[in-house]
Amino acid sequence: MPCQVPRSIATFSLILLHSCGGIKKAMDRHIQIFLNKVSYVSITIATFILLFLFLQTPSTCVDPTTIPQHPQSLSKRAHQKSFPTSTCDYTHRAYTSLDKKNKKLWNSKAWVQTVSSYKSLFSSSLQGPVRTHLFNHSRALVVSAGPGHGVMALEEMGVADVTGVELVDSPPLVSRADPHNLPFFDNVFDFGFSGYLDRALFPDRYVAEMERTVRSGGVCMVAVEECGDQEVREIVKLFRKSALVDVKNVRLAGERRTRIIMRVE
Repeated sequence: MPCQVPRSIATFSLILLHSCGGIKKAMDRHIQIFLNKVSYVSITIATFILLFLFLQTPSTCVDPTTIPQHPQSLSKRAHQKSFPTSTCDYTHRAYTSLDKKNKKLWNSKAWVQTVSSYKSLFSSSLQGPVRTHLFNHSRALVVSAGPGHGVMALEEMGVADVTGVELVDSPPLVSRADPHNLPFFDNVFDFGFSGYLDRALFPDRYVAEMERTVRSGGVCMVAVEECGDQEVREIVKLFRKSALVDVKNVRLAGERRTRIIMRVE
């Protein structure tokens, strides 16, 4: 009889373990079914909400000024700017003409200072041996003119025929053109200038186009990032049809630059 007690306990333990395992599997299955049902219900509710919102969107816009309102609310609205409640309330900004944009830009302090810097550069550079190459009737070319600071500076100095080119036009000062393939005949300008030769993709082609369009005896002036004698010699070598006239370190638009003047032969 004493030997039968352990056997009974062992048997009971096995039965208990099997029962617990079955209960756990059943609970896991029920939990998974419950979670699936919750997911389906959530998706269904979200779909109905989106459908409801879509159906509530107005198909036409109604001018709020046509809706009759009490005088008090009208006076109150006159002093308050209502926030848009839908795309129907969206309105474009008032159109600003090019003349108005340019007037605002050209009157800004930064613009005036930059143009003044270019005028100082031209005035100081053209006092020496190149003075006889830029008159009121001269034809001047500004390559990589940006928004047109150099163009305006030359015009304010009295040069009547100034052409500015850039990859992106800025009318009326600058026209769109590729500095590596200028749309001009040979020998049509008396004076050529570029303040950004050091930023050209193909400097040799860039310089060749300047030399092609400036007449023999005319002047090409470039400004590059301030550099030493070795760099200046490398830049001068790019001008295969011109002779060096003068080199000087200057300040242009707040930057330290090296100005190089070449005479086309």
